[in-house]
Amino acid sequence: MSLLVAILLGLVEGLTEFLPVSSTGHLILVSQWLGSTDEAAKSFDIVIQLGAILAVIVHYRALFLERLQGLARRDPAALRLFGALCVAFVPAALTGLLLGKTIKRLLFGPVPVAAALFVGGVVMILVERFRAARDVRGVEGTEQVTIKRALIIGFGQCFALWPGMSRSMSTIVAGQLAGLSTPTAAEFSFLLSVPTLGAATLYEIYKSREHLAEGVGTPQLLVGLLVSFLVAWLVIAGFVRYLGKRGLEPFGYYRIALAVVVLAVSL
Repeated sequence: MSLLVAILLGLVEGLTEFLPVSSTGHLILVSQWLGSTDEAAKSFDIVIQLGAILAVIVHYRALFLERLQGLARRDPAALRLFGALCVAFVPAALTGLLLGKTIKRLLFGPVPVAAALFVGGVVMILVERFRAARDVRGVEGTEQVTIKRALIIGFGQCFALWPGMSRSMSTIVAGQLAGLSTPTAAEFSFLLSVPTLGAATLYEIYKSREHLAEGVGTPQLLVGLLVSFLVAWLVIAGFVRYLGKRGLEPFGYYRIALAVVVLAVSL
């Protein structure tokens, strides 16, 4: 893998990880276009998620520090958030362990990605229009994420194992349906990305360490991680501000348009 390809993939990961458009789907499509489709490249696409995870930790460092200190003091708010994150993490983690190889074999391709992009886009538009018609705003603040709401979000996150569906989209929409405001659902989705993507990334590093060493190289891996971190950090701040003013519907139309293009090219 060249440094230029590593930079491009890091840029795509950082731009799309926290937007509801599917980072994995975009990475698969870009990797196909660049001709980087071997096992090492697939592992690289997963490992550079570590950069996006670090971006979340840095962006929410004050909240993480406050909650960690709260856990030490057994503060109720900190315990509730920790419990909610644990509950939301489990469904996708178990599903990924059971079906990970099957998903990689059957769904890591342009046509399955296009189908997921289309389905997810339609779901986002329908949910946004339903909320607008009923004037549903949802409750504000991550302290409103109860165990029940966390479980709904956790099951929603399982759909993100289908490349192209988007972890961000699945968890934000599930949060909306559970009664959270869109910005609060997005913030909980960002926080949930730390254990979810962290576990997936560490497992992939351990499992594919030989592929990464031989097919990618340390300089390319470090560059990809750095680019992913910097771009994702910028995206997080901008996306939360955007959601305070507008909803997810424009991203739904983007997903549908991209799905049509991908299917046209593939067929």
